[in-house]
Amino acid sequence: MFIKYDDQSIRYTGRFGQFRTWRNDSIAATACGSYFELAFGGRDCVLNFCTEFSTETFGHIWLSVDGGARVEATISRFVRIHTDSDSRHTVKVIYKSAVEQQHRWHQPLVGKLAFLGYEADRAETLEPDNRKTIEFVGDSITEGVLIDADRRQHTDDQYDRPWQDDATGTYAFLTAEALGLRPYIIGYGAVGTTKSGCGGVPKAALAYPYNFEGSPVTYPSCDIIVVNHGANDRGNPSYADEYTALLKLIRERNPKSTLVSLSPFCGCFDELLPDVIESYNKKYSDNVVYISSHGWIPTEPLHPLYDGHKIVAEQLAEWLSRLI
Repeated sequence: MFIKYDDQSIRYTGRFGQFRTWRNDSIAATACGSYFELAFGGRDCVLNFCTEFSTETFGHIWLSVDGGARVEATISRFVRIHTDSDSRHTVKVIYKSAVEQQHRWHQPLVGKLAFLGYEADRAETLEPDNRKTIEFVGDSITEGVLIDADRRQHTDDQYDRPWQDDATGTYAFLTAEALGLRPYIIGYGAVGTTKSGCGGVPKAALAYPYNFEGSPVTYPSCDIIVVNHGANDRGNPSYADEYTALLKLIRERNPKSTLVSLSPFCGCFDELLPDVIESYNKKYSDNVVYISSHGWIPTEPLHPLYDGHKIVAEQLAEWLSRLI
């Protein structure tokens, strides 16, 4: 039987919104690190994805069955799962990586994880996920771009990005795992507080309220929200004002969340950002927490590799553990 994407046997974590074409009705995410889980009964399960408007190179997913090891796969129309028993099974699918320059904001979406539903003997029930939540608001570093930079075979490495990038290896995903938190991640390449980025994604404050164009975010406010912006704003005199505007927007939408400002890992705005946070807190009677990442990792490469992200996650998890 076919079980549609909105069935109660499926749970979504991240920035998912309805994606409709004249041929298909699906739920889609364009922010890597978003994931879904499902529970089915039977030996076999066939995941159905919408690949309309998608082009080479397709994004990648991490696939895990019954809590086992993750296996990397390319997004395709059908992904088949075969188990060794007809009992209850669980599946977790994480949007691992995409091509930065494919359209991921304006319709029609090209770079996306769009889920139609699955085929199985029957739908089952997932165990509840009652973990506290954490949201990360960032750029290509938060997305996991070039985290495995040596996985390159083309002259234009945009074709290699699904192999080079990995949202689950980032400081954001690793920090959430270390603290036992449920992660919600928005990170897009070249986006800053002052500028739009790759794939048609607008600047941070314009992107934050949406999953993608025309799809408002509907999930509840997260317990902790971490903002890491500045690497793409270097040299822009509007940074302080735009960063303040972003914080104000986030606070208005999340009045009870703990807000954290994490300084850029490249060292830019190390002197300015603490003053921005102090001024913001004073003006709006808020208590945004400022965390300096200065010296945690080298400022080059701009995009940390797996090891660099791991170091950041260890430091950040220690800081955030005091706020939980």
